[in-house]
Amino acid sequence: MIKEGQSNERLKYRMYGLVPYNLSPIQQAIQFGHGVQEYNNKMFEELFKDKLKKDYKKHPLFYPFHKWANEDKTFIILNGGTTNKEPDIVTGEPKGTLNQNLLSLSINGVDVACFYEPDLGDQLTAIVFLVDERVWNKEKYPDFTPTNGLIRDITRQPFYKDWVSSIGGDKNAWLRSFLIQFRLA
Repeated sequence: MIKEGQSNERLKYRMYGLVPYNLSPIQQAIQFGHGVQEYNNKMFEELFKDKLKKDYKKHPLFYPFHKWANEDKTFIILNGGTTNKEPDIVTGEPKGTLNQNLLSLSINGVDVACFYEPDLGDQLTAIVFLVDERVWNKEKYPDFTPTNGLIRDITRQPFYKDWVSSIGGDKNAWLRSFLIQFRLA
């Protein structure tokens, strides 16, 4: 089993995306495609910002994206809810659920790319991010099973830290709980 910090060469990847619920299926797919291209642009800007270095293949963004783009190629397009770039007057938080999800992904260290559709008033219409199989393959990487029913806080359960490490760390554990709320677009 691949642990946090170990090689990710054997892992499979999927490109996940959140799109607004109120677009037609073809428009959702088009927005997702725009988001994937933004991810591609972002990755290569990161790799090449200081001129191409000889060790670019060791960059943490390069291998997963390269493997996904050349081998895995699977898209998962999810209903991300509403989009609204205007902040709430009282809280200052974004109003749209898609916008709120972007904030959650960013806070939890998920590398994302976004697309803002010019024909829709520059509204956020796609958030895309790579997810490795330790998040979505629950047959190979089962969910954590508590061993002590008296401890309600799952993070304090015996062996929980070992399980988190076995699925790639805190970010993957968070992604597992985050993604279960969504349905396919």
